[in-house]
Amino acid sequence: FIGSHVVDLLVARGDEVLVLDDLSRGKPENVNEGAELVVADIRDPDAVGEVFGEARPEACFHLAAQADVRVSVRRPDFDAEVNVLGTLRRLEAAREHGTRIVFASTGGAIYGECAEPALETAPRAPLSQYGTSKLAGEEYLATYNRLYGSEHSALRFGNVYGPRQDPHGEAGVVAIFLGKIAEGQAPHIFGDGTQQRDYVYVGDVAVVTASASAGPAGVYNVGTGVATSVLDLFEACGHAAGVEVEAV
Repeated sequence: FIGSHVVDLLVARGDEVLVLDDLSRGKPENVNEGAELVVADIRDPDAVGEVFGEARPEACFHLAAQADVRVSVRRPDFDAEVNVLGTLRRLEAAREHGTRIVFASTGGAIYGECAEPALETAPRAPLSQYGTSKLAGEEYLATYNRLYGSEHSALRFGNVYGPRQDPHGEAGVVAIFLGKIAEGQAPHIFGDGTQQRDYVYVGDVAVVTASASAGPAGVYNVGTGVATSVLDLFEACGHAAGVEVEAV
């Protein structure tokens, strides 16, 4: 979802782009025709090494992940294999070929529940195995920067929404709401709907991600800084769709 928009930007600015994806969640039709697609698992050191060895990329935008919080709770070992071991495979390949990594991390899952907007220096208090695995990935990046003088960066995304988002997953409430509305079904709101999140458009996230490979290394929040409640978001979705619908 996010990666496909980053690829579009990279191709548009004239970069040579190679996409590595196991297609467990991604869709080949979302890959820009100007990019090359290699189907492989990021946990496979041979596959990752071969791709890096042949392409010798200047930058690697690492957006592959096990991103389902529910899966991370049920199968923390699998979550760690993808998000920690997969990231480590990329770091080792990048070290060998002098590649700079931009790592897609997460804000909400790392900071936990916050009463106000969190700065990058805020306490890190993951409430799921997914948040912990992403935080571990960040720490590996920082360690490699210290040990080897690399300039990898981590981007802590807010709640990203936009075209190509899967309306059938557990995340992506905008896509879920609009998908239900399009099907004439009543969306579900969990709790009282007053919980607030930072919703950021995927096009803006792609711009930040694509430009991060040329900026200073570090950890950066990527969001709007604006809090929106689930109830207000639901109302906005109905307004955008031009229909009135009641939520459950």
